[in-house]
Amino acid sequence: MAYRSPWMTEELDTFRDSFRRFLTKDLAPRTEQWRKDKIIDRQAWRALGEMGALLPSVPEAYGGLGASFAFDAAIHEDIESIVPEFSTPYGVHSNIVAHYINNYGNDEQRKRWLPKLASGEWVGAIAMTEPGTGSDLQAVRTRATRQGNAYQVNGAKTFISNGQLADLVVVVARTSDAPGAKGISLLVLEADGNDGFKRGRNLDKIGLHASDTSELFFDNAFVPAENLLGAEEGQGFVQLMQQLPRERLGLAISAVAALERAVQITVDYTKERKAFNQPLLGFQNTAFKLAERKTEAMIARVFIDYCIMQMVEGELDAVTASMAKWWSTEKQMETIDECLQLHGGYGYMQEFPISRMYIDGRIQKIYGGTNEIMKLLIARSL
Repeated sequence: MAYRSPWMTEELDTFRDSFRRFLTKDLAPRTEQWRKDKIIDRQAWRALGEMGALLPSVPEAYGGLGASFAFDAAIHEDIESIVPEFSTPYGVHSNIVAHYINNYGNDEQRKRWLPKLASGEWVGAIAMTEPGTGSDLQAVRTRATRQGNAYQVNGAKTFISNGQLADLVVVVARTSDAPGAKGISLLVLEADGNDGFKRGRNLDKIGLHASDTSELFFDNAFVPAENLLGAEEGQGFVQLMQQLPRERLGLAISAVAALERAVQITVDYTKERKAFNQPLLGFQNTAFKLAERKTEAMIARVFIDYCIMQMVEGELDAVTASMAKWWSTEKQMETIDECLQLHGGYGYMQEFPISRMYIDGRIQKIYGGTNEIMKLLIARSL
C-alpha cells in the first residue's frame, strides 16, 4: 500500500490535483525561457497568485487562504517536483517574507503589504547576507538611522533571492549601537520610487539559473518609521531566530521532493536504457544502489512529515528544524550524485533533468544557514 503523508486531507487532494495540472500546463513550458533570462516573469507570479498558491497559510483578511502549514508544504513539494526553477523564489516570497510580516507586522502593515504579495502583484525578498557577513547575523553592518519619522538605511547586501524583481524587501539592519543581537531590527523597504535603493548585478551562479539573485545597495535609502516590524527597535534578531525553523523546514521539504524525484526519474531511465542486451536496472549494482536510495527517500519522507505535523501544531523547535535541514539536504545531494552516475554520460548533459538537479541542488547545503551551522546548533542542545 502506498504511503500517505499524515497531514494530507481530501481538501488538499482536490487542490493539488488542479494545482499540478496548472503547473504542468501553464508554467512548466516556460522554464527554459526563465533559465535563459535568469529571472521568472511577473506573469508567472500573478498566475500563482490567481491559483491561491501564494501565502496559503496567511489569513483570508490579508489575501491568503487561511489554511494550515500543510498547504504551504504541499504547494512547495509540487513546485519542486514540476517546476523546480520556481522553488527558491517561491520559498523566499511565500514561506519567509510573508510570515515575517504576518507574525510581526501590525494590522495596518498586514493590510498594506500582504494582499499584494498574495496576488503576485508584488514580489518579496529578505536582505540578510552581507558581503562580509553570512551565517553570523549578529555581525550585520547595514545601518538604519532614525531621522524624524523615517530611517535612512546605508549598507550593502548580497546573494539576495528575488532581488531583481523585489517590490518589498525585509531588511536586516542595525538601528542602535547596542552590541551583537540587541541592536538589530527588521525594516520593510518599498522599492518603488526609492532613490537611495539600488539593485546591483543579477549574480552569475553555477545553478538556479531561473532564480534572480542580487546585490542590493542602500545609500540613504528611505524607510518610513512606521515600516519597522515589531513594537520597538532591537527585536530583529529574536524575530529572525523565531522564523528560521520555518525557513529551514521549507528547504527540507524541497530537498525531500527533489530526492524522491531523482530516484523516480533514475528508475525510469534505467528501465529503458540498455547495456549488454539488458536494462541497466537488471544489473545488481544498479538495483542495489536504487534500493538504498529509495529506502533513504522513505526515511526522509517520514521524518519530514513528522516535522510538518509539528509545524502545523506550532511545536516545531529550532533543533529539530536544523536536523531536518542538514540531513535532508545532504541526502538530496548524495542521491542526486549517485543517480547522475547511473545515467552515465547523459547525466552530464544539461537537457537531462538529473544534471540540472545536481547543479541546482548544491546550494541547499549552504543557504538558510550552512549545514555546519546546523550541526553546531544541534550540538549545543546535547
